[in-house]
Amino acid sequence: DVVGYGAEPDACAALVRERCALSLVGNHDLAVLGELDISSFSEAAAAAVAWTRENVSAPTLELLRGLEPVGGREGIALFHASPRDPVWEYVLSSRQAAEALDLMSPRIGAIGHTHVALSFVRADGRLSGDPAPAGTEHDIAAGEWLLNPGSVGQPRDGDPRAAWLLVDLAAWTASWRRVEYPIDAAARAIAATDLPRHLADRLFIGQ
Repeated sequence: DVVGYGAEPDACAALVRERCALSLVGNHDLAVLGELDISSFSEAAAAAVAWTRENVSAPTLELLRGLEPVGGREGIALFHASPRDPVWEYVLSSRQAAEALDLMSPRIGAIGHTHVALSFVRADGRLSGDPAPAGTEHDIAAGEWLLNPGSVGQPRDGDPRAAWLLVDLAAWTASWRRVEYPIDAAARAIAATDLPRHLADRLFIGQ
């Protein structure tokens, strides 16, 4: 998601516009646009959507309207959530991963939505999945893969640092990275609004 739980949606959108050749729309983005019913959202998520709708700029909304939940780049399929449900499905089990791989044409896909860095691989008829903490690196030259980089803004795996994934298309390696960012500033920005306070507090614990 470009926007969601934080207090600086326009700054996030500006960074995406400036630096990203490709970005996908997420469920929080669609909710802010009024394209999703938020009745199934948690209380905090629904409150964040309502706040963002009141505070987001027209250029940010324009950016979000131009995004899709599915994409592809360099032979890698990209999904906000999963191939089966690009907006909503949390792929956290081997069964879900197997069904997702069955639906993919490329042998490598990148997924998000869970806020948890992990990977699944199917090779020689066997499928396995593992968390991908900082420093994890896999050779992805063979087999079928689902790669989840985790979350830049709100990781939920107990590591509060921003999570990202580097895929080397020449060496066919996937490397999971973490980087420090000014959590204090992000938390203060949330606390200065009427967003739920625990959205700020959870940033410090990666949950």
